[in-house]
Amino acid sequence: MLDLRFIVSNIDLVKEKTHARGYTEIDFDEILKLDKKRREIIQTVEKYKKERNEVSKQIGMLRRKGEDTKEIEERVKSIKIEIDKLDEELKNIESEIKDILLRIPNLIDDTVPIGEDENDNVLYREWGEKRNFDFEPKPHWDIAEALDIVDFERGVKLAKSRFSLYKGLGAKLERALINFMLDVQTKNGYLEVMPPYLVNEQTMTGTGQLPKFEEELFKCERDNLYLIPTAEVPVTNIYANEILSEEDMPIYMTAYTPCFRREAGSHGKDVRGLIRQHQFNKVELVKIVKPEDSDTELEKLLQNAEEILQLLNIPYRVVTLCSGDIGFSAAKTYDIEVWLPGLGTYKEISSCSNFKDFQSRRANIKFRRKETKKVEYPHTLNGSGLAVGRTFLAILENYQQKDGSVVIPEVLRKYMDGIEVIKPS
Repeated sequence: MLDLRFIVSNIDLVKEKTHARGYTEIDFDEILKLDKKRREIIQTVEKYKKERNEVSKQIGMLRRKGEDTKEIEERVKSIKIEIDKLDEELKNIESEIKDILLRIPNLIDDTVPIGEDENDNVLYREWGEKRNFDFEPKPHWDIAEALDIVDFERGVKLAKSRFSLYKGLGAKLERALINFMLDVQTKNGYLEVMPPYLVNEQTMTGTGQLPKFEEELFKCERDNLYLIPTAEVPVTNIYANEILSEEDMPIYMTAYTPCFRREAGSHGKDVRGLIRQHQFNKVELVKIVKPEDSDTELEKLLQNAEEILQLLNIPYRVVTLCSGDIGFSAAKTYDIEVWLPGLGTYKEISSCSNFKDFQSRRANIKFRRKETKKVEYPHTLNGSGLAVGRTFLAILENYQQKDGSVVIPEVLRKYMDGIEVIKPS
């Protein structure tokens, strides 16, 4: 959430950066109007309070003199009534302002390229060499079905479309990837946590999923809880409504969770296979850092996520998202896109973002400077380290063999009880 005072003082800049993201429907004139009314009410209340204090002193003086105070006491009562009315009006106006603020996206960083959509993203770097196949590489769904390690039809039967059933060595490989990713990131200094998979409305609001993206969420109406779309939500909010000390930071946390997304608006996109599922596994990386460190911490976070693909020896590229493709809460985002030879394209496998103080304001996460004792909002960052299902399918496509088998990357074999190859039965 952006600071109201910053918006009012920098309205043209905020409009420019918001419009660059494609958010042209926000009524900034209404914000200015409401803020003006808010300040007028506050000033009026202060005047009434000053008058009430002065009149109250007069009552004391008159009583000591034995004089009648009935008329002046009536004035105190009328002032109280006016203050109560204004306080209620102020409460309603501040609620209106907050509702608008919650729907305004974060300001993009000055280093973010301006563009309309994913076609305007900018290549940041590439890693690895694409394998030359002496046969026509297959898409992962054909490989998985032939090896009998993912059952797409029964996943649909158990739930609905875009749910899958992993089994046998498929389930084992998925679990191996989760453990491998967690082991790498805990060695990189991240504290492993295991958060709830259901969270409340306040937690969803803290990271920016609510109110704007409610249609993307699975909600348990009876309990007013939401299934998490990413571990970013509960992990970032661990310190909601708390004041940390400067010595506590930087805070690095990692978590494995299943993730649940309706994928509203993605009809017809990546319908086949494992790319766009309603339920998928992911290992998340979250950082809470001092504001002056967040740019450097984003680069480190990106490297931590990239390390997984490097250890697996799977080629990928990193792109800087443009203004029209960046997420609602992010100030800057790098996407890691893995190469999929069976599909002949790159697909996003991790987004690494710096949110600056956007989420910490929403979640009310603060820290106190050691020397000045000043309380500030820290910066939050997160990234996938990685999306497990997409890593699974990247292994199938990049390590497939002509005979239909799939070689297990060497770093995963100890997690697979020494299994080196998944062979057709």
